[in-house]
Amino acid sequence: MTGFRGLVDRLVSAEEGQDLIEYALLATFVALVAIVGATALGTSLNQWYGTASANVDAGAAAAS
Repeated sequence: MTGFRGLVDRLVSAEEGQDLIEYALLATFVALVAIVGATALGTSLNQWYGTASANVDAGAAAAS
């Protein structure tokens, strides 16, 4: 049992593992921000192109 306890103590006190977890959390946060930003941008562009399309259709109907 001392071998297992020693392993757990080393894992808890090792700073390399903590650094790895911090980088993983940071990468996850950056990825989530990028996904949310891309979704918001996509929605905004979709609305903008929809408005432009409606204006072109209205102009074409008025010209006919």
